[in-house]
Amino acid sequence: MSTSLRQRLSAWIASPFYPWLSGAALTAFAAVELVVVPRHSAVIAVGVLLSTAALSWRRAHPASAAVSAVAVLVSFAAGSDLYIAAAVSGLLACYALGRHRVAHPALLVGGGSVLSLAVNAWHIASWHPRLYSLDLLAEWFVLTVAILAAVSMGDAVRAREETQRERAAAQARVLVMERRQAAEAERAAIARELHDVVAHSVSVIAVQAESATYTTPDLSPQARQGFQQIAASARASMAELHRLLRVLRTGPGDHAGTAPQPTLDALGDLIAQHRSVGGEVELRISGDRVELPTSCELSAYRIVQEGLTNVRRHAPGAHALVEIGYQPDRLAVRIADDGPGPPGAVHSGHGLAGMQERTALLGGTLTAGPGPDGGFLVEAEIPW
Repeated sequence: MSTSLRQRLSAWIASPFYPWLSGAALTAFAAVELVVVPRHSAVIAVGVLLSTAALSWRRAHPASAAVSAVAVLVSFAAGSDLYIAAAVSGLLACYALGRHRVAHPALLVGGGSVLSLAVNAWHIASWHPRLYSLDLLAEWFVLTVAILAAVSMGDAVRAREETQRERAAAQARVLVMERRQAAEAERAAIARELHDVVAHSVSVIAVQAESATYTTPDLSPQARQGFQQIAASARASMAELHRLLRVLRTGPGDHAGTAPQPTLDALGDLIAQHRSVGGEVELRISGDRVELPTSCELSAYRIVQEGLTNVRRHAPGAHALVEIGYQPDRLAVRIADDGPGPPGAVHSGHGLAGMQERTALLGGTLTAGPGPDGGFLVEAEIPW
């Protein structure tokens, strides 16, 4: 059986119409069988029809399957032959009782075994009133084994579905936790990088303000005091930034916060690194190169870096195109490839979440998904 056919069959069995349709079909088959095999009493006919009709409610009211099972045994006790429709409905009823865990499987099998023994004893008394032999208990043994198999199968299916639901719930919790941790780690990394940017600028302000009081002649006392206040405020800001950096550090020996951060001028090295591992990439730059805020260039560089990393990871051998567009008030970044795209597309990667965090912190937008001509496309716009 092919996978698609198995999936369609499973979907049909899981539909709310399946119990009613199967119950009606089995009841119609039972009616035909009773007509074809007319040697039966009214008790047998009612028992067979009741056993099949009661199956229609086995999903909405699982306990009704017990009525079907008892009706099968009663109809069998009233005659010497077990009708095919009754046998099928009895097995389905036992399966439903185990599947929906109406009672503990041991109790279901034990109860069914006792009723089967009663039916067997009734038959022995009817056929051989004064003859008792272990050979005559074969009927009870067969019924008990059938009940045991049907109940066990239903209980096994129920246990497997519960395990699958628990595993899916656990995987969902782990995925949420991983995404949360990735977002927190990305925020911390971005904050450390922005610390470097701001710390550099503030330190320059402090030095320039401090040196202005010595290098600029004929400063009035008010201007000199103003420069000193600027320098003092800058030094206080530097101290506060250093305290924040100590909070953001992930552990001793972490020097990511003080390492030089790349800009768009380093895209050539990034492209060369991608090509050195066998990747094909083309870089296109439009507009006049302007000096952007360091945070903007750093975020754009990281977006291109993560985009090329995703190409190598999810589409090895694909051709990538990196486009940088300098617009009057924003920077446009575009990374496209002609590969199949990452599995799960936009919703599964931590790298894409990091890109979105970066652009959102700068007031920009980022979209990621299948490209218009196939492959995968990442587009970001970062205002300055």
